Amino acid sequence: MDQNIKVIVTGATGMVGEGVLHECLLHPRVTEVLVINRKPCGVVHPKLKEIIHADFFDLSAIEAQLKGYNACYFCLGVSSVGMKEPEYYKMTYTLTMHVAETLSRLNPEVVFCYVSGIGTDSTGKGSIMWARVKGKTENDLMKLPFKQVFNFRPGYMHPTKGLKNVLPYYKYITWLYPLFRVILPNMVSTLAELGQAMINVTLLGYPRAILEVKDIKTAAHR
Repeated sequence: MDQNIKVIVTGATGMVGEGVLHECLLHPRVTEVLVINRKPCGVVHPKLKEIIHADFFDLSAIEAQLKGYNACYFCLGVSSVGMKEPEYYKMTYTLTMHVAETLSRLNPEVVFCYVSGIGTDSTGKGSIMWARVKGKTENDLMKLPFKQVFNFRPGYMHPTKGLKNVLPYYKYITWLYPLFRVILPNMVSTLAELGQAMINVTLLGYPRAILEVKDIKTAAHR
């Protein structure tokens, strides 16, 4: 893609979404970023527009504002810890598919990038609940009439310095990142690399629809 791009980011009040948003605001080819949040993300930037919208299961009130974008970086998600499968399915599969179906109708030329996670189960038949639900989500996203769909499966993501939404437990393990990078190279990347990879697959494409950690790092440095 030779043109500049306009991007929608969801989940910008979480660690992953905030990191991806940060990379979008830094990138010269990204000229406009729209974030859709349930609460303000607290970021002010000339490129940034923000829509505060409580119900992601009903986007009808904001549909007119979602047109004209080249990409969606879907970073919205919940932890499966403590959740029963029906609730997790609703907040992961049903919500994601509703947003994606709406965007594919409004912007069929969109490149849709979805963050699932390392260990996601594409068969949908495994014993791990979250992996099974994420796998079904990936599979069904790829059936939608987008220009392209890319599913990102990051592992440990080293946080970007200065960002505020880093998960609390990260403070106990970030010092281990240099060691992780040596002994577990296919399981760790930086959060910056995730954002850079999303932008690069939008601009340049990528030969795989599912990007494992090694693919994320490759795409980030193209």
